[in-house]
Amino acid sequence: MSDKIVIVPVSGKSDLNAFIDLSYRLNANDPNWVPPLRADMVELLTPGKNPFYEHARVQLFLAKRAGEVVGRISAHIDELALEQPVEQGMGPGTGNWGLLEAEDEAVTHTLIAAAEDWLRGQGMTRVLAPISLSIWEEPGLLTYGHDHAPMVLMGHDKAAYQGWVESAGGYEVAKRLYTYDLDVSKRFPDLVNRIVAMGEKNRRITIRHVDKSQFAREAEIFIDILNEAWSSNWGFVPFTETEKAYGAKKLKPIILEDTNMIAELDGEPVAFMMALPDLNQKLMHMGGKLFPFNWAKILWWLRNPKDADFRVPLMGVVKKYQNSRMASQLAFMMIEYIRRNAVGNHGAKRGEVGWVLDDNQGMIAIADAIEAKMNRTYTIYSKPL
Repeated sequence: MSDKIVIVPVSGKSDLNAFIDLSYRLNANDPNWVPPLRADMVELLTPGKNPFYEHARVQLFLAKRAGEVVGRISAHIDELALEQPVEQGMGPGTGNWGLLEAEDEAVTHTLIAAAEDWLRGQGMTRVLAPISLSIWEEPGLLTYGHDHAPMVLMGHDKAAYQGWVESAGGYEVAKRLYTYDLDVSKRFPDLVNRIVAMGEKNRRITIRHVDKSQFAREAEIFIDILNEAWSSNWGFVPFTETEKAYGAKKLKPIILEDTNMIAELDGEPVAFMMALPDLNQKLMHMGGKLFPFNWAKILWWLRNPKDADFRVPLMGVVKKYQNSRMASQLAFMMIEYIRRNAVGNHGAKRGEVGWVLDDNQGMIAIADAIEAKMNRTYTIYSKPL
């Protein structure tokens, strides 16, 4: 029996099914891996369903050995990322690979080489990886925190992948992304509570929860602030109008009014903070399947989640107030209001904040102030091609 590893581009429904199925097989024995919904994976990888394809070139690859699928990888180029300033991480000539799954180191190296070759053929001169697929989805390889399950909309990788990727040759750390864990059942330190109390006396400030009866308006506020607030951040790629609508539609079922906040100053929205119930607590035991009854279980739970933990995946403050006392005050007020509601209305015990860029001193300082502890690290690597 041949040990030769053969790389084939994904072509057709059968190959796509094999690409998706592999992750369920290779991670079946990991108690901390959360099987994604298969329907979501099909949508992610299907042009016409995922608006990422409107501005990206994507090629999926399978690795086979003795006729059996033993690995997979995506190679892709985000045309919007190519337009970003080089000093912000992306820029001209930068392609990506992601969605890596492999049985062993040899398969990993062969897959990465295939992705690099494809990117070179597309005129790329640098690779930034892993990114699966958009920078807004699952950026980075999990390199710390394998001992617990990820929260909603976060990735989880085998611990062995770090060594396998780093031994592929030429890859250096470009950026680390952190997540922070905190016990939300406890009140925040006195200093934070004093800052919140001072903000509550400021008549210019209003902190309100989202109104799902006006969800299109609220989602536009979130994304417009995010696009403006994050535009100078490392790795930033703007949302298109199609992606705004798509993201709002996808997130609406898991958005709770009382744990998502908009901060207004003199009546104008200037900041937001999103907190999502940890849907992974339910997905963990569903094997990636919605039918026959799992869809009903999810919808019922989302009506008013109980004993739910929460993740804060996104927040933003308009540039005018960034790096100011006002920005930190608004952040503390929003996260305290979210904490109160998550505990009081949903029985939350644990919260998680992230991702946070390793050089985002403002957010790291906020995490320290609320006594959150770093619990996961995702690493993005770069390599010249």
